[in-house]
Amino acid sequence: MKLICNGNDLSDAVGKVFKAVSTRTTNPILEGILLKAENGSLTLTANDLELAIEKSIVADVKIEGSTVVPGKFFAEFVKKLTQEQIELSVLDGNRLNIRYMQSEGVLQCLDAVDFPAVKELTEAQSFIIIKNEFRDLVNKIAFSVSTDDARPMLKGVQLEIDENSITGVALDGYRLAKCVKPIEKTSAMMSAVVPARCLTEIARLIEDTTDPVQISIQKNYLLVDLGHTRVTTRLLDGDFINYKQIIPTNFETTVTVPKDQFESGIERAILLARSDKNNLVRFDVKDDVMQLSSNSDVGSINEKLPVKLNGVDIAIAFNARYFTELLRYITADNLLIKFISSSTPCIVTPAGEQEDLIYLILPVRML
Repeated sequence: MKLICNGNDLSDAVGKVFKAVSTRTTNPILEGILLKAENGSLTLTANDLELAIEKSIVADVKIEGSTVVPGKFFAEFVKKLTQEQIELSVLDGNRLNIRYMQSEGVLQCLDAVDFPAVKELTEAQSFIIIKNEFRDLVNKIAFSVSTDDARPMLKGVQLEIDENSITGVALDGYRLAKCVKPIEKTSAMMSAVVPARCLTEIARLIEDTTDPVQISIQKNYLLVDLGHTRVTTRLLDGDFINYKQIIPTNFETTVTVPKDQFESGIERAILLARSDKNNLVRFDVKDDVMQLSSNSDVGSINEKLPVKLNGVDIAIAFNARYFTELLRYITADNLLIKFISSSTPCIVTPAGEQEDLIYLILPVRML
């Protein structure tokens, strides 16, 4: 293998695929990046057996071929060569020679034959969605997945595709996030549970534009084709929780609160709540006032916010971290917070917006 490519293009490509380089493996080949030169391009591939990312760049290919470079070192090395024309050539003994300006480096590589092949989806169903809509859906729900290995299905995001929309759902046993976005078209109704880590990396790779992107699903795999970048991920195998049974529809109390004031009040109240592992903040709603209070050995904080109350007064407590995390993704001026009782989940939605976005949060028992 021998080729010449632009250092900036190479650095950008390595940065994209490196997210799929395995950091916890006993198999050294999974710590590498496959370089394959052919037909006027260099394709870089990383594959940790759950997530695979392929990125192609233009290259002046003198001799076609392939090799597997040590991922971490190669990524750090080419990051410092962004302004150079780089010549890559494989020497005897599967060593990669890297020439730049008047200098050179040599890396000991692994045999490309041992690198795991990326799954080809030849019989997949697919749907098309606007890129920034898909990014927004992932960003608004993926943070709500579980991190507990004992419940692997809850480490994934469920995607449900029907004729006109895609519904994304994530939950961890204490909270739930659901977002619905329109799609351009679909070849079939389908569903999949995608590892949240993989879905988040896909969202990072998708540009924030109004261009369409095609997403394909075939049995245990999902593929996102971005042209010069392809991302393939394994799906989680099993039944997702029937979330529709969890979301309440009838409420005793509905509160409308200015989002900015609520966010500021929560952030101040949680300063003391952080000393408690539950980040407990108490909500008391009465006479169009919401009082947020927290206590610790350091002292106490009481925040009073103007609200519009519809229904009965309520006193309830929550892990305030769940609110601070979801507030990053709500852009509406006002929030609707709906309650049933002090021991049942509340629902948080943007007020006055058409977007179907809801968060469910379980309360914390008050002492």
